[in-house]
Amino acid sequence: MPLTSDPPLSKAPERARTDAPEAALEIVPVRHPGRWIASALTAVLLAQFAHGLVTNPGWEWPVFAQYFTAETILRAVGTTLQLTVYGTALGFLLGLVLAFMRLSDSPFLRAVAVGYIWIFRAVPLIVQLLFWFNLAYLYKRLDIGIPFGPGFVSFDTAGLVGAMSAAVLGLALHQAAYAAEIVRGGVLAVDSGQTQAAAALGIPRLRQLRRIVLPQAMRSILPNAANEVISLFKGTSIVSVMAIGELFYQAQVIYGRNGRVVPLLMVATVWYVLLTGALSVLQHYIERHFAKGATR
Repeated sequence: MPLTSDPPLSKAPERARTDAPEAALEIVPVRHPGRWIASALTAVLLAQFAHGLVTNPGWEWPVFAQYFTAETILRAVGTTLQLTVYGTALGFLLGLVLAFMRLSDSPFLRAVAVGYIWIFRAVPLIVQLLFWFNLAYLYKRLDIGIPFGPGFVSFDTAGLVGAMSAAVLGLALHQAAYAAEIVRGGVLAVDSGQTQAAAALGIPRLRQLRRIVLPQAMRSILPNAANEVISLFKGTSIVSVMAIGELFYQAQVIYGRNGRVVPLLMVATVWYVLLTGALSVLQHYIERHFAKGATR
């Protein structure tokens, strides 16, 4: 008998499914009722807060406008920016040195860097500032000469370390401990194979660091470094304990005289918000510069 095969299965249903026009398919958008409810509640709360800012006489906006651009406040803003710039520059310069000390092959240098970072992160900033401010109490004079021997040049500590110098020194040394860990983390984030390839090509160590490691490490360093700079900018208010005329201290002095506490605090707050926004914009453009050639 001739061999027979089973009749082929019908593919008509499949053909009908594939030939169906896309227009006949009903597209149902995903609904997010929780999202709409949360957005509406947030909008209502923001509107109520803005209405309270405008209509509540306790904010005393005329007093705010009177002192926002006052000469004493503008000088205080300049002092705050000066402390921030000096503290950031010196802090990150020293932090860079400490970071590479921790990454070195020398056990002694690593131990010194670890000890510095441990001490300055453990002691509160206000304690450090008061210590440097009262340095003349511990050391009347500073001598430069032979270690454990006679000194050749001597300085009066009271005249050498004033209130402003003590504030910059305290902020910079405190900032260096955190900057060291930020830089070290950024350097470790760079693939070690790149430095090995550069060494195989005979590129000097300093050039490897400058042209290969640091440009890539900056992508990891910048977000954390910007946070530290902003924290230092706001942390300058702590130097008010040293009677330095920065922004918060000057606001305290003014409302101590006229009793207008809330509007003067708002003056300081708005200046902090505006300058922090400017720092954030600067951070954005610096990050975009170092993100060239990489996925943002």
